[in-house]
Amino acid sequence: MLSSPHKILFSLALLSGTLLTVSSSSWFTAWVGLELNLMSFIPLISSNKNQLPSEASLKYFLIQALGSAILILSSALALFYPSLALLSISLTLLLKLGAAPFHFWFPQVMEGLNWIQAMILMTIQKLAPMFLISYLSMSFYTYTSIFLAAISSAVIGAIGGINQTSLRKILSYSSINHMSWMLLAMLINETSWMIYFFLYALISVSIALHFLSIQSYYFFHLNNSNISPISKIVSMLSLFSLGGMPPFSGFIPKWIIIQEMIASSYFFSLMILLLSSLVTLYFYIRLTLASISLSYAQSKWNLMPHSNYNSILPPLSSVMNLFGLFIPSALLIA
Repeated sequence: MLSSPHKILFSLALLSGTLLTVSSSSWFTAWVGLELNLMSFIPLISSNKNQLPSEASLKYFLIQALGSAILILSSALALFYPSLALLSISLTLLLKLGAAPFHFWFPQVMEGLNWIQAMILMTIQKLAPMFLISYLSMSFYTYTSIFLAAISSAVIGAIGGINQTSLRKILSYSSINHMSWMLLAMLINETSWMIYFFLYALISVSIALHFLSIQSYYFFHLNNSNISPISKIVSMLSLFSLGGMPPFSGFIPKWIIIQEMIASSYFFSLMILLLSSLVTLYFYIRLTLASISLSYAQSKWNLMPHSNYNSILPPLSSVMNLFGLFIPSALLIA
């Protein structure tokens, strides 16, 4: 296992790689930042002794290495065939992002990670590819590939999570569904997807830390009668917020993007996104009903090894997820 100084070093290198990619002015610099990010994240997800993180790190490395190789080749191809190169780069970034139809690796890797590693994969690791996609010049082929990936992500993210019993897989398919909103927002507005990503990352971090505090990894863990009513209520509010139910904070970015899509006449794609959100909200409600269905037996806050989180995370998660209640509606309408 890695010691704490090594984890701090690799974490700083991971953030440096992301910042280098976001601030790059050439595809070569962006590729260097992606490689630094990749080589920093692999030791972080390989630092446990059980087999699943090693398998997850291998899958993650193979996919990201393939994407990086195609990216550097496509950037060289741009000198001769610019349109084909842009199409290849957009598809490569969608692969690295884990958007549909290149999503198959994402739930499998998520299943092999603990909650801290999964939290990084759902948030920080998506920043660099998302920014690079937003930097692409929207030719016909690039626009079409991103639009089709957004629609596919909405449908697959909704359907894929229905029959899942693993909380990490449910959040991975939820992440795929949320990517559809961000990808479509990129086609309309340059900044609205950043607002969506910030609030999505905030909610995802709060949910991951909360599940870490109660050591829940599968559906049946939420039925544990030793989980206190406060933790169950926090779980319910967090999942409702992630599903975009008003008036929680997860509804705010969706509200903004819905208004922009209506103004830009994206009615068909908006209908698909809304229907997929209803499906995702269904399995969030299924989770919350499971967590509150059993009667509370006894509050035991110190049963789990991460008990030092337990007194902090419930109020922290509640503040994060009720953040939407305190934002004036007039700001959003304007």
